[in-house]
Amino acid sequence: MQGVADALGPLFLLILLGAVLGRLRQPDGEFWSQLERLIYFLLFPAMLIATLATADVGEVMVVRLAVALLGGMLLFAALLWLAHSWLGLQAAAFTSVFQGALRFNTYVGVAGAAALHGTAGITVAAVAVALMVPLVNVLCVASFIGAGTLGTSSLGKSLAALIRNPLILACLTGIGLNLTGIGLPGWSGAAVELLGRAALPLGLVAVGVALRPQALLRLDRGVWAANLIKLVLMPTVVLALALPLGLDAVSRDVALLFAALPTATSAYILARQLGGDAELMAALITGQTLLAMATLPLWLHLAGG
Repeated sequence: MQGVADALGPLFLLILLGAVLGRLRQPDGEFWSQLERLIYFLLFPAMLIATLATADVGEVMVVRLAVALLGGMLLFAALLWLAHSWLGLQAAAFTSVFQGALRFNTYVGVAGAAALHGTAGITVAAVAVALMVPLVNVLCVASFIGAGTLGTSSLGKSLAALIRNPLILACLTGIGLNLTGIGLPGWSGAAVELLGRAALPLGLVAVGVALRPQALLRLDRGVWAANLIKLVLMPTVVLALALPLGLDAVSRDVALLFAALPTATSAYILARQLGGDAELMAALITGQTLLAMATLPLWLHLAGG
């Protein structure tokens, strides 16, 4: 347990640092929103490309990892729709609960994998991102369409944004460079890797800045449902799948880590743009991020990480 705590502790401190800076409004103005765009559109994609373009992906149990991670995601997406009427939530609130239960914070996930297992962890985490990001985006956009909060004018924009998603494009680029044998020749490898190194620490601080402590006052059925699925049920199912699948220790830990991650801060932006309940989304992001500081080490200790 101490080893897991030592690995994840520095990550949580960076998130808390971001929360303090956000509370103090330092730096002020548009600094943090612009930095988050830089991380999302440049630094994090650079890290994914640098990892996938040069990694020995053949050593990763891709199919088994996909069964564990995507199986859990699809299961709870279906269960949420089946429980839609039972939850008694308005359409906007349901879409936020859906995002809160399925989306995951990629910055925390990749940083956690690196802290736990170094380069091997980053490689498996990059594969997990390549598997999960397209599916979770399709499912979440579908939830807005199904709930009726997304107008026809926004549908085209959402689908276009999905196609242009920088994480999806980065994964495709990295895998393409790897499979063709091109890799990252010459100085390009070192340059892209240097860019990628900045993504995780800055991304973790940005996660903290995005937290909204005042949103924690909201504790309704939607909050309890999303938190229960994201922090308890999802990791339970993924771990239950990972063990009989025979995943190696690194893949098992990364699969469990990604299953137990708090929801993504970008979900708040989507909730505002696509007709979701933004206040509920803020409560889920903040609550899950803080709770995950306790639940993530517990899950990884349980798995023997």
